[in-house]
Amino acid sequence: MGFTDAIWQPGYGIKSTLKIITFLFVPFYYGGVNKNIKLKSLFVFRRKGMIHGILMGAGVYAFILACYFTIGTFFNFSRVTEALNENMGVTRENFVFVAIYISFVNSLLEEFFFRGFVFTNLKRLGGRKSAYWISATAFGLYHIAMMRGWFSFWLFILLLMALVGAGIFFNWLNEKQENIYNSWFVHMSANFSINTVGFILFGIL
Repeated sequence: MGFTDAIWQPGYGIKSTLKIITFLFVPFYYGGVNKNIKLKSLFVFRRKGMIHGILMGAGVYAFILACYFTIGTFFNFSRVTEALNENMGVTRENFVFVAIYISFVNSLLEEFFFRGFVFTNLKRLGGRKSAYWISATAFGLYHIAMMRGWFSFWLFILLLMALVGAGIFFNWLNEKQENIYNSWFVHMSANFSINTVGFILFGIL
């Protein structure tokens, strides 16, 4: 996916198809081959504890928007819409569809892969500490190619550190429940807020 984002740079439809194959079908295939890998339990819904994920999601939505309207004024976001158009073919006309996909489908794919397939199974098979850091670092590094050219160097580093921190936080949210719903609610809410900023930058709002 890093190669797809940074070098190939196909249209958003091709990229999304490749991501579904890589983040969903490949893990399920691997889980079918290796019986030590558990995946179906990640989708077992447990009502207890879900309210925390929903409330945290609402808090994250408000926090990200507050950051944009306060400290965001110190950074230059003018390149974001240009980079989205040049690298992914995202325009003002198709951004609504892209925003819906990112918020619901893309967030679920990433939570299933990084928190479910990677973190849950590494924790069970290889140890808790390594599972936390490997899955969170992979989550942060995955976004490097995607964000290439969007921001200034220091803002880019700040966002990368924030992504790794978010990965650790998402792992913690899911650890007791042993499913991916809590982190998905928060991740989805974060995407809602980022897409709200996107609507502003594209001049839709």
